Amino acid sequence: MRWTPVSGSPQLQLQRHLTRQSSSRGMLAARFARPKTHNNARMLHFQGPSWSGTTFNPNLSRKTTPRSRAWAFPVAASALAIFSFGLTTYATSQSLHAEAPPEESLPKIRFAEVREHGIGAKSIWVTRGTKVYDITDWIEAHPGGEVILRAAGGSIDPYWKLFTIHQKQDVYDILESYLIGVIDPQDLVNGQLPTDDIDDPFQTDPKRDTRLLVHSNRPCNAETPGPQLSAFITPNPLFYVRNHLWVPQVAEPEEHKLTIELVDGTEKIYTLRDLRAKFPECKIHATLQCSGNRRSHMSATKHATGLQWDVGAIGTAEWSGVLLRDVLADAGVNVNPHPSIDPEEKTGDVVRHAQFIGAETYGASIPISKALASDGDVLLAYSMNGEPLPRDHGYPLRVIVPGTVAARSVKWLSRVVLSPEESPSQWQRRDYKCFGPNVQAAGVNWDRGKSIQEMPVQSAITSLQEISGHVPEYISGRGRIYWLDDDHIALEGYAFSGGGREIVRVDISTDGGRTWQQAELLGESDGSGRDGKGDAARKGSKCWAWKRWKCDIPKMDAAIGGEFVVKATDESYNTQPESYMATWNFRGNLTSAWQRVPYAPTKEIRGLVP
Repeated sequence: MRWTPVSGSPQLQLQRHLTRQSSSRGMLAARFARPKTHNNARMLHFQGPSWSGTTFNPNLSRKTTPRSRAWAFPVAASALAIFSFGLTTYATSQSLHAEAPPEESLPKIRFAEVREHGIGAKSIWVTRGTKVYDITDWIEAHPGGEVILRAAGGSIDPYWKLFTIHQKQDVYDILESYLIGVIDPQDLVNGQLPTDDIDDPFQTDPKRDTRLLVHSNRPCNAETPGPQLSAFITPNPLFYVRNHLWVPQVAEPEEHKLTIELVDGTEKIYTLRDLRAKFPECKIHATLQCSGNRRSHMSATKHATGLQWDVGAIGTAEWSGVLLRDVLADAGVNVNPHPSIDPEEKTGDVVRHAQFIGAETYGASIPISKALASDGDVLLAYSMNGEPLPRDHGYPLRVIVPGTVAARSVKWLSRVVLSPEESPSQWQRRDYKCFGPNVQAAGVNWDRGKSIQEMPVQSAITSLQEISGHVPEYISGRGRIYWLDDDHIALEGYAFSGGGREIVRVDISTDGGRTWQQAELLGESDGSGRDGKGDAARKGSKCWAWKRWKCDIPKMDAAIGGEFVVKATDESYNTQPESYMATWNFRGNLTSAWQRVPYAPTKEIRGLVP
């Protein structure tokens, strides 16, 4: 049956058409895709392999039982990723595929009318390609919450491109159940919406320091140049940027809300002003490191997917804020180890994870034991190096999980959920995991991989400079070390280990690892090693920050081997593997093998950066 156009609004026309085709697969798809209503609350029943038979209640202010909350995802968690996964698995299980009417029969809608159905309108429309969809009925039950409204009154395409999980036919079929028409050809250029009519998700991102080494612009991912890592504290403008999505805008930072959700579904909300006023301020020195730092070194042996970071996806700052442990205690959490958050319930549900959700939908989680540890120093931070958090680094509020992969230190923090389960986000369940060197991406069982938390031992050379032993400024600046009557190679770098384990030794080799000498570990006030404060200057319950180091090597010794090698050892005597292949994984995470920097002596004295 072909659709015959009838009078009325585009929505009414299409509804009448679908009614006449109630037996069609398209109608069935629409029926199953739309949210079910139960107890006056819209609920989406996920039928996927990971959450079979569970219930998602998007009305998070409703109190639900711990058993149901075990699988009730927070509204913003994983946003579009979970949306598409849940709908995809459901539609697949029902073997349904929407069957849209022929495009030439659909109502023609001017793009100006689509614009009128943006945020604040009674009905919300979006476009995909040249088609128009009324998603009003879906918004309330959307696992991504109001994030979907970023596309309201415009194109959803730039957002779906950011979430590749959407690019599946089953997901497209689900969206077709909300189809109401097509863009009027008068508004198209070469059959497409003009670029000027498609909103840019990144148009309000902040400007970045031009000295950063950019790996991607949209979203921004940029690392600190090696020479700029010479101090213990990394300057804010030069701190590496790792964004998965756009940078949210916050109009009134002091009124920014953080919701704490307990396992029984109850909530307590704090503004940033509340946090400042109610809890004592805490300051810690903590190093954040991307799991992909030095990935390019691993890829040089065998290619690994992901951004090809060099040594600069790492940095150290003084973070100021309030302890998550204090806030959870105020919210009614028993902060003793291994708490049962609702002891009156006999369901056996115990909180095992603290899930963090950012305003732009990014989500991750850490074990509850880390979140509640009295020496865990998990911080709700609002200041970085004595200044408000820069926008790229979580303004106005982020969580800092010291000693843990930076992917868990969620920026633009809006919600903390205590749960028996890890965060359901793709960044917890997929992206930040490691598999054996023999495992390839195709067909990998993601559930078998452990989510990365604490980081392994790491070290790198960040500066290599040829210095004449006869330069008075050099002698007075560094002191007489080794043989300063000869030309020297001045090496500097960092070493770091996760879990608060202090670096106790850095070894340098000039002959490929056959012989070694120890570098000098520097102090913490300015990286020069001359402050004499050592651990007394450290802020935090454990050693959450890197150690800067330096080593001066006679130029004649350096020339023999043709390369410098560095490795570090922490207080538990963990050390770095020699080979990249020993820890190779297709995602290129946790590159931690010995770093090797080639060296060819020059006739002139000059500075070099590897």
